[in-house]
Amino acid sequence: MKTKTIIGAVFLVGFTGLLLTSFGQQVGGYMDFEQAAASGGSAHVVGMWVEDQPFTYDPASNVFAFSMSDESGNVRRVSYSNPKPANFEDAEKLVIEGYADGDEFIAENILVKCPSKYNAAAPGGETGPGHPGYEAPES
Repeated sequence: MKTKTIIGAVFLVGFTGLLLTSFGQQVGGYMDFEQAAASGGSAHVVGMWVEDQPFTYDPASNVFAFSMSDESGNVRRVSYSNPKPANFEDAEKLVIEGYADGDEFIAENILVKCPSKYNAAAPGGETGPGHPGYEAPES
């Protein structure tokens, strides 16, 4: 074999291994707060803002804090070193990426999932077009 081919193959194998290792660390799936605390590393947690516990924003330290309930019902205080995301109050779900620090979760990113106008319920509570349970009226 040619020297260039061997060097290219070694480089390709090394690059592929590095790519898979880095990608594997980023894709960990979703966890609840308990699993995130047990993992000791970065985690994605899906949940809802606990509306009866107010959120706060401290402009001096640039920290937005709120309480969130994960899909298992665990509630934690979340601190985010940025201003409140747009449409936070209207969010259908929140996805936070960060790590557990004792009883608090330190969010590095917050994704806000707002309700879709295509999945909204009609004013009378019936499901509207685009909703999975929608049935068109008979003509």
